[in-house]
Amino acid sequence: MPRFLQLAVIGTAAGLFSGLFGVGGGTIIVPLLIAWLAYGEREATGTSMVSIFVIAVAAVVVQALYGNVSWVDAIVIGLAGTVGALLGTALQQRVPERVVAGMFSVLLFVVAVQLVVS
Repeated sequence: MPRFLQLAVIGTAAGLFSGLFGVGGGTIIVPLLIAWLAYGEREATGTSMVSIFVIAVAAVVVQALYGNVSWVDAIVIGLAGTVGALLGTALQQRVPERVVAGMFSVLLFVVAVQLVVS
């Protein structure tokens, strides 16, 4: 799969989970950039912060000073994330709150296991 498409998928997933669960940046983008695209942890964190620019402006400046931001990748993720956020928000309005909470619990468990195993 081409890198651009991988970044777009990561951004869309982050936006979808942002709209659905209210979280997406560090929970989705960072682990996927590390696991799927072999980013270093710092570069993945910096790129994630740029993709959620509106929320993380201050953190982006700091990460950029350390050289941990991949600017082009962050823009691709941010644009795709906007589409995902709109889809996630629309979906969240149609799914019972209990189901959304259960889905989020499963997501957090999977991420926690991955962090322990890695």
